[in-house]
Amino acid sequence: MMTHRRNLTLTALILFISFLSLRAQENKSIDLGEIHGNVDLNTQYYFEDSIIGAPDVPEQMLYNGFMNLTYTRGNLRAGVRYEAYQNVLLGFSPRYNGSGIVHRYAGYKLGKFDVTAGNFYEQFGNGFGHRSYFEPTIGVDNSIDGFRLKYTSNGVSLTGFIGKQRWYFEQSEGIVRGFNAQIQLNDLLPSMKESKTIVMLGGSATSRYQEDTSPELVLPENVLNLDGRLKISRGGFYVFGEYAYKYNDPSADNGFIYRDGQAIELGTGYSQKGFGFNFTFHSLVNMSFRSDRNNSSQFQELFINFVPSLNKPQTYLLMATLYPYATQFQNEFAFQTSLVYKIPKGSTVGGKYGTTIFLNFSRAQSVDTTNLNDMNTDRLGYTTNLFSPGDEIYWQDANVTIERKFNKAWKARLTYQNLIYNIDVVQGKPDEPNIYANVGVIDIQHNFNRKTALRGELQGLFTEQDQGDWAALVLEFTKSPHWFVSVIDQFNYGNKDPEQRIHYFTVMAGYTNKANRVTLSYGRQREGLFCVGGICRVVPASNGFTLTFSSTF
Repeated sequence: MMTHRRNLTLTALILFISFLSLRAQENKSIDLGEIHGNVDLNTQYYFEDSIIGAPDVPEQMLYNGFMNLTYTRGNLRAGVRYEAYQNVLLGFSPRYNGSGIVHRYAGYKLGKFDVTAGNFYEQFGNGFGHRSYFEPTIGVDNSIDGFRLKYTSNGVSLTGFIGKQRWYFEQSEGIVRGFNAQIQLNDLLPSMKESKTIVMLGGSATSRYQEDTSPELVLPENVLNLDGRLKISRGGFYVFGEYAYKYNDPSADNGFIYRDGQAIELGTGYSQKGFGFNFTFHSLVNMSFRSDRNNSSQFQELFINFVPSLNKPQTYLLMATLYPYATQFQNEFAFQTSLVYKIPKGSTVGGKYGTTIFLNFSRAQSVDTTNLNDMNTDRLGYTTNLFSPGDEIYWQDANVTIERKFNKAWKARLTYQNLIYNIDVVQGKPDEPNIYANVGVIDIQHNFNRKTALRGELQGLFTEQDQGDWAALVLEFTKSPHWFVSVIDQFNYGNKDPEQRIHYFTVMAGYTNKANRVTLSYGRQREGLFCVGGICRVVPASNGFTLTFSSTF
């Protein structure tokens, strides 16, 4: 039945586009609106490689792809997305199987009101109450399929929605309802219109309904998540706070306990030309909130809310992919502070173009809890103090980066990172000791002319734990605006097992023409985590070719 509906939607779309094309040919003076979109195709051809543990892939070639089409005319908008997995790439959930239209919507804006029917994405505040989004690189799409109504007027923005979340080619059992209010006091109150102090208030309520089918427990069928937030800014200074309270939600994620969930985040910062500083703290317990209480998948499925991680997103290979970190939704006390300072250009230390220094420190650990041993009675699980850190460290990262441009041809970036990593908590490897690592990166770029450049990276990660020391070399040649070629080698030279001192070599070439981009690569991919925005997926070891194509039109 689902496939039949998708086919009908696709047929209707083709007929609609054909109709618009014919009408446009008949009378070019008629405003028939615009059609835009984008396409993303990713194909991998796999070879078995017993040295790195790359499995045999029966199909040999796997494929992920999607195309978005969006139509707009005046206040009307509509769109669809077609996806195909033939079969899905390694590292993604096998539930991505087959093809069809999984995202379709229509919307209309009339004055201060905006209504959407079908699939849509939404976020309240930082996401403590609700965040739905699409991130194909990590296999996340938790869109809502239903109705959404927005109202905006004089600094007041109201949003309400109801629907079910996408679950691959199906839908979740639970019904999600949400309401959000955001008020910009400077726009709402005439007395504050000229004020240099900007005040924003916000609040939301998100709930899930799911029938209680448990033969053993009495489960709440309606679960409510309340959220409030405040941000004040003046000039380059700002301060903000957000607090969320989730009523008891016994689920597979928390072992079906009846403890309420809480999350709080506080932050402040200041910036001006050549200087910036910020500090953010959050603490949370029992904040996993899915639209199906029985789902505890390792994949990012059916999450209604989101808590951003408080650590600097790293981009260099050894820093970003060996030991990345993501928020621990059940229990986390974390903070991050960053400082950036640009030594003025023309000074003795700053040089002709100036020198920029970035400092960052982040730490995540457990929240102080006391187990109650009450699983046969109240099933509250534990007591907790939200503002008291526990003894177990999850992650600690102290890093410094120095950037300097020497002349029009040469510039460099030096980075050092000191890392503590709890591989048991983050990657689920029990009995493994914490990792203590030092990482260094030298990044140098030479511009031959305005269009041609060569960039090189030399990276080293040094640790006595896990797989031992690593080295990485990256060379990237670019010929703007079309071509680039890169060579990458990651070498686990410090592994205690001589047979595991492996080179992970990759060569890649790409071509870009306006909004079209195609890349081809061949090499080894080591097993690990791939993270985007604090959300991670497990990437298995692989060996083979990868071809990608993306285009926007």
